[in-house]
Amino acid sequence: MRKLSNWVIVCWGTVAMLAFSGASFAEESAVSANVTNGKNIYENGKPDAGVPACATCHGDKAMGMDAMGTPRLANIGYVYIVKQLTNFAEDKRKDLTMDQMNGIAKGLTVQDRRDLAAYENSFPRDSELSDLNALKADGTVVGEAYKGQILVKYGREGKAGACQSCHGSNGRGADPVYPKIGQQKYVYLVNQLTHWRDGSRANDPMGQMQAIARTLSDDDIHNAAAYLSQAPARTEGDTYEIDNKTVLKNVTIVK
Repeated sequence: MRKLSNWVIVCWGTVAMLAFSGASFAEESAVSANVTNGKNIYENGKPDAGVPACATCHGDKAMGMDAMGTPRLANIGYVYIVKQLTNFAEDKRKDLTMDQMNGIAKGLTVQDRRDLAAYENSFPRDSELSDLNALKADGTVVGEAYKGQILVKYGREGKAGACQSCHGSNGRGADPVYPKIGQQKYVYLVNQLTHWRDGSRANDPMGQMQAIARTLSDDDIHNAAAYLSQAPARTEGDTYEIDNKTVLKNVTIVK
C-alpha cells in the first residue's frame, strides 16, 4: 500500500510540475530553448526590463552563495527552474531572501525562462560545497550531518518521510518532478525548509513539502541541511548520477 501511495504521489507530482515546464507533451515539437540567450541573460541581465545579471547573486558558475542566501541553480533540473521562475512571475512564490525575484521574473518572457533554465542546466557537473566550518565560525547554526543523513535516507516513522523517497539518493534529483537538493547551499536549504514549515512558501505540488516540513524541528532542519549540502553525488555501490535533463532532452536547443 505504501508503494502504491508513493507511486500516486509521483504521478500527480509529475503532472503538476510538467504543467510549468514549457515543454508540454502536446506541443513538444514546438518548444525550443536558446542557450545563447540564456547565457546572455545570466551574465548580463536585461537592463531594459529591469533584470540584473543572475550571476550577481548566484555566482559565475550558478553555484549559489551562502553569504547571500542564494541557491545553486546549476544542474538542479530544467523543469524545476522554469516552474520557479513562472511562480515568481505570477506571485505564487514570494522571494523571502532578497525580495527581488518576483520583479526579476516579471521582466522575463516565457521564452527567456526556458532559455535560462536550459543554460543553467548546461554547466559542467562541478561542485562548490558550502563551507560549514566557515559558517559556524561566523555564528551560523550548523547541524550535525550524521543525524541529517538518517533523516535524508530513512525519515522518521510517523513523521517526516525520507528525503530520498522523492529527491533520490543523496538528494541527486528525480527529474522531471523533484529537483536536485544534494550539494545545494546550506543557508538556502535551512531557509526554505523553515519557509515550508511556517507556510510562507507554499508553491509545492499538493502541499508535499509543507506537510513534511511541519514535522521537522529546528535541529532536524539544520541536520538535514548539513548532510544534503555535503552529500556525495555517488557512493560506493551506487555510482549512478542522474543528469536532471529528462524533459530538456525533448526540447530543441538553439545555440
